[in-house]
Amino acid sequence: MPDIARRFPENPLLSPIDLKASEEGLQIICLLNPGVFRFEGKTWLIVRVAENAVQKEGSIFFPILNDLGKTEIVELPFEHPELITTDPRVIRYMGLDYLTTLSHLRLLCSDDGLHFYEPEGYSPLFGTGYLQAFGIEDCRVTFLEDKYYLTFTAVSGNGVGVGMRTTTDWKTFENHGMIIPPHNKDCAIFEEKINGLYYCLHRPSSVDIGGNYIWLAQSPDGVHWGNHKCIIKTRKDSWDCQRVGAGAAPIKTKKGWLEIYHGANYDHQYCLGAFLLDLNDPSKVLARTDKPIMVPTEQYELSGFFGNVVFTNGHVVDGDTVTIYYGASDEFVCGARFSIKEILFQLGV
Repeated sequence: MPDIARRFPENPLLSPIDLKASEEGLQIICLLNPGVFRFEGKTWLIVRVAENAVQKEGSIFFPILNDLGKTEIVELPFEHPELITTDPRVIRYMGLDYLTTLSHLRLLCSDDGLHFYEPEGYSPLFGTGYLQAFGIEDCRVTFLEDKYYLTFTAVSGNGVGVGMRTTTDWKTFENHGMIIPPHNKDCAIFEEKINGLYYCLHRPSSVDIGGNYIWLAQSPDGVHWGNHKCIIKTRKDSWDCQRVGAGAAPIKTKKGWLEIYHGANYDHQYCLGAFLLDLNDPSKVLARTDKPIMVPTEQYELSGFFGNVVFTNGHVVDGDTVTIYYGASDEFVCGARFSIKEILFQLGV
């Protein structure tokens, strides 16, 4: 498979040991899938930080948020006959699913796009309310009309949906609750209105009829969404045969809206591809890459908490160069550059 990504030689840029746990008794297991934006002349990441409890022999411990937004540690006997732990990401107990980690979002910034640090005065973002009891994950950031829109995965025992907060200064936030109900994730809002309407990509899921496909939706206000249309499906016997999902906000080019997306196969290998949407009617798909533009190849992409994964939901654009920041093997944060012209060539336009 061709790979046109130019990875940063400094990768990984961030590892779990680079940050401190949010509170005593927890440990950072993974840094994943940052949203990316520019603010006050710097490049910023809003990184998903996944933590779990320090484990003790004979039991499994995992954190959840209670009704007051405080972390509670759940303990389960390791040998319980109705405990299933075959997936490192999920615990199934007495017929119910729990996450092995609890995720929150942490802000980091950089002067050069390579070396990131936590600035003073910018607090982490934690889940709030019963619909975010298992944490918030994989934030995408859209800057539109002087406001930042944060869409993220909200997880609880009620399901997985899309939550949203907005801000202008990254210190105060308006909470809009769950804007798309379960089961849904991978929501990326366009950074420009089209014919007076907001647009977003999102990914509902079905275990029976349908599949893990990318959909398009419209909104009059950026909060209430409708006129949903399925635009990108999985492809049989392809690198994206099992699931597809949007990356960050689509990039406006003369040829159309360029979207870098992730796809996974039946072996749970996650790669990146691209598709192109019509500028005036983004429900029209103009082109889609047959082969991925980025494939897990480096050791930090092949081995980690959940290996064989490259996953992005954040980038910055400078002329022809799009710099993505991506999660590698569900453990590290890395960077890579692409030429927009080269991606369009892969799309045949």
